[in-house]
Amino acid sequence: MDKSSALEYINQMFPTEASLTGVEPLMQKIQSEIRRVDASILAAVRQQSNSGTKAKEELAAATGAVQELMVKIKEIKTKAEQSETMVQEICRDIKKLDCAKKHITTTITALHRLTMLVSAVEQLQVMAAKRQYKEAAAQLEAVNQLCSHFEAYMDVPKITELRDKFRNIKKILKSHVFADFSSLGTGKETEEPNLLQQLSDACLVVDALEPSVREELVKNFCNKELTSYRQIFEGAELAKLDKTERRYAWIRRRLKANEEIWKIFPQIWHVDYLLCIQFCKITRAQLVDILNNLKEKPEVGTLLLALQRTLEFEEELASKFGGGTEKSRSKESTNDDEEPEEDDEGTERKRIAEIRNKYQKKDASSDPGAKDKMEKEKQKDLAVPGAGFNFRGIISSCFEAHMTVYVELEEKTLMENLEKLIQEETWETEEGSQTNILSSSMQVFLIIRRSLKRCSALTQSQTLFNLFQVFQRILKAYANRLYNRLPKGGTGIVAAATGTDGQIKTSDKDERMICYIVNTAEYCHKTSGELAENVSNMIDPQFVDKVDMSEVQDEFSAVITKALITLVNGIETKFDAEMLAMTRVPWATLESVGDQSEYVNGISSILSASIPALGSLLSPTYFQFFLDKLAASLGPRFSQNIYKCKSISETGAQQMLLDTQAVKTILLEIPSLGKQTTATTSYSKFVSREMSKAEALLKVILSPVDSVANTYRALLPEGTLSDFQRVLELKGLKKADQQTILEDFNKHAATAANIRHPSMAPSVALPPVPTPASSSAPATASALAASISSASSAPAAAFASALTTPLSAYSREDVLTRAAALGRGAATTGFKRFLALTEAAKDKKDGPFRKLFNS
Repeated sequence: MDKSSALEYINQMFPTEASLTGVEPLMQKIQSEIRRVDASILAAVRQQSNSGTKAKEELAAATGAVQELMVKIKEIKTKAEQSETMVQEICRDIKKLDCAKKHITTTITALHRLTMLVSAVEQLQVMAAKRQYKEAAAQLEAVNQLCSHFEAYMDVPKITELRDKFRNIKKILKSHVFADFSSLGTGKETEEPNLLQQLSDACLVVDALEPSVREELVKNFCNKELTSYRQIFEGAELAKLDKTERRYAWIRRRLKANEEIWKIFPQIWHVDYLLCIQFCKITRAQLVDILNNLKEKPEVGTLLLALQRTLEFEEELASKFGGGTEKSRSKESTNDDEEPEEDDEGTERKRIAEIRNKYQKKDASSDPGAKDKMEKEKQKDLAVPGAGFNFRGIISSCFEAHMTVYVELEEKTLMENLEKLIQEETWETEEGSQTNILSSSMQVFLIIRRSLKRCSALTQSQTLFNLFQVFQRILKAYANRLYNRLPKGGTGIVAAATGTDGQIKTSDKDERMICYIVNTAEYCHKTSGELAENVSNMIDPQFVDKVDMSEVQDEFSAVITKALITLVNGIETKFDAEMLAMTRVPWATLESVGDQSEYVNGISSILSASIPALGSLLSPTYFQFFLDKLAASLGPRFSQNIYKCKSISETGAQQMLLDTQAVKTILLEIPSLGKQTTATTSYSKFVSREMSKAEALLKVILSPVDSVANTYRALLPEGTLSDFQRVLELKGLKKADQQTILEDFNKHAATAANIRHPSMAPSVALPPVPTPASSSAPATASALAASISSASSAPAAAFASALTTPLSAYSREDVLTRAAALGRGAATTGFKRFLALTEAAKDKKDGPFRKLFNS
């Protein structure tokens, strides 16, 4: 217990003076407890001392026991070594006897096998002489197995003699078998009923001989069977392309006629399979010679008929031999191993298999991998010769190099159909159609798909790729037809003389046609990509990377771009009369500001007549592109048209500023007029930016003469000296007055270039104008005119006083309200630029505007 705890404990035990009488009893109790604890500690120490002594005694006893154990283990090890020596001495003679027994057993086994080999060879020699093929086949298997045991004794003369004798016997058997098979097909099988059975037994001998014997026999048989085929179809009569179908009829008849006779061959030989492969190779070689020796190009009908019959024959062979190979193998394996037929041939095969298994089991006892080897040999026997051979294309591929005439015919047909479709095209969509595309485009892709289907049924290699290139040319030609159908601008001497050179005049029907062409080109762009994907899925892999429709799609993209630009140019041409009417207005002598001018109403009428139809026919993407191009064209054109006016008075500038605002409003309403408002925000900003340049130009014209240069630099910072001179001409200044202002303009430009800081903001007059409720432009045309008139009538002194008055004297609302007098209100781009310049000047340590912010 800490001090505080002890003190609290004492105060708790003796809270009052009266309770101190209990101190003595408590002290006695504590002393008694201390004595008890000391006694317990002493007892524990004594007990620990006694335990330590006992532990030392036990450790000493354990150490002694371990030493005794080590001595006993050493004695046991010595006795074990003595016992081992004794056992070796006892078994020394027994080991010698065991080795002798092993050698004797091996010798007896070898002699026994040698005896069997000698006897078997002698029996085999007799069987070979008598052509007892069934017995000889079983004996061959036995001799082969016995000979495998004497591979290590080749240096023994007797073994060498037996092997040479066995080799000669196999040669004799081979010659007998080949001689007997040479009579097959000569008619002897009908004269000698036992000939087929004898040849069937001879197949057993062939299986027992080397695999090369079977290959040679089958090859000789196939060559013999096809000798007559070579002779028949190499003649002048049948060596023609139109006789190709008769070749396949010949082999079908041959296979069917000899079906029963060829049953003498084991199924695992697949004689008909190998015969068909050899037939295909010969046929291909002969067809190549026929095609190469043609003096003229082959007729397309004859060529395609021969190719079609060839493909049908290849498909027939592929179905007969290509499918079910694994199933046939497993079936044969089941029949051979589990349920063999109990006829003479089956009994003989079973006997041969028993002999083979007998010796293979003996070898398996000494060779762990022998069992796997047996299974591999078994599967090898059941394997199809040339398994995996692909009949598809084995003959038909020779036609690829000569399919040019077919491709040319397809191209000619497609081009004729294209021209016919273009001639029949009405350049209008069908009534009730929802696609708004020309019917000729769908017909073009329909005939292309039919052509693709015909070709893919014949070939999927080089010819299909060549036809794909034809499709590319056809689609490019169609894109060219669409391009040429677009309205063209006026050309020639008459157009140049009338000022219409390059102008495109479009009617309402032309505008709809252009929209149809845009939609059609978009459809062709998308569908041509799908066509390329379909061709890629069916063509051979080596051509997949070459299948590309990007060039064709680029052609249709160019048509879309040209069509939309033509549409914009057509609208622009309609504006020519209104732009000309604008220049003919007497701006210099205009007495008052009224409602918007007639040319503005004309612009509104043109757009109201065209835009709804365009908005309903064009997709949102292309309609947005059209709007951007129209705004980008009309805005600068309107600004440049201002320069074409000879002279503009202040009243005329006010009226023109009103007209500019009206044109801007008309342009901003185009998306809603076309019922497409997906991208109105970006379009509105674009229109505002373009039309603000015309507004800025008019504000410069409205500015007083002594501040016109500063105003021009602030509102049109990218303006050139020539444009500034044209502004002075529009204001009606004389040459002498213009020269002074131009010199001052040039000096200021040079000074600004040297000091490399933003140009001085213009001295804009800020006349006292009643603050409206909103910072926007006046709501009505008359109010706007009155505001502009009051702003323009301010004397030059007001502009000077504005420069000498500290900017802090004006609130931001006041500045924006006074800016509204310039025609556009607080949102004027030029005045925003002026405010930006003044804000930037605050951070300059010295400069023409610095004193304005320090006063």
